[in-house]
Amino acid sequence: MKLGINTVLFKDFSLREVFSAVQKAGYAGVELSAIAGMCEHLVLDNWPAQTAEILSLSKQYRLELLSMEVSTTDAARLEKAFAAAQALGIPVVNVGPGGKSNDDASLQESIAILKERTACAAKYGVTLCVKAHVGCAIFNTPTTLRAMQEIPDTHFGIDMDPSHIYRAGELPETALPSVVSRVKHIHIRDCPDRGPAPGSPAAQSCGRGQIDLHGYFKALVDANYQGPVCLEVIGPAQSYVDAAIIAAESYGYMNACLKKLNSR
Repeated sequence: MKLGINTVLFKDFSLREVFSAVQKAGYAGVELSAIAGMCEHLVLDNWPAQTAEILSLSKQYRLELLSMEVSTTDAARLEKAFAAAQALGIPVVNVGPGGKSNDDASLQESIAILKERTACAAKYGVTLCVKAHVGCAIFNTPTTLRAMQEIPDTHFGIDMDPSHIYRAGELPETALPSVVSRVKHIHIRDCPDRGPAPGSPAAQSCGRGQIDLHGYFKALVDANYQGPVCLEVIGPAQSYVDAAIIAAESYGYMNACLKKLNSR
């Protein structure tokens, strides 16, 4: 299991500054944020110009490029993401499902789009992952299982984010076993309550909220999950110091959980 961090936490800072802070916090790798309108550390409209820099930083700071988050399912933007991922050796591209909750037509449309985008991902040898997301068509375990059933392609996977499952009224540690066979990526953060919002960036630090993250890690270890687990903290821009504190505190908590579970 490799602990990483989504660069969105450091949205106001250069990739060099991000890589430096992430390495010092103890992480094994990064998830590059390519989210238009939020944080584009990887600018998909001009990604070839960044390839050499990103590969150099990865080597210099000894941080793996674990994944990329794009969010949108827009076909043109995702194809650029898949091409960039192939060039950078990034195995997973993460998106949100879109659509709206508790609407079967919206769920069917979301799954159909994801199926098409998965076929494109396969051409580039990349895995497309989607997570259950508050307010979207896929928002809980039953809708996640529906997507798994209807998209059997091996280039499609689940990004199981406990904070969204928790805010859907479930317990992530008990929900995970039913989907873990297709889980290829984990976004992780804590929550102060059932939401719908995840709380302030500081409140999303692992160990500060109400989610049983130790139990969640135990479920991952019991399932022999060996993929990326990337901290994804969203919200207002943080100072460099505050972002580094969130990153380091979360790493310490997650690493302690894994040590307690004899997985470190």
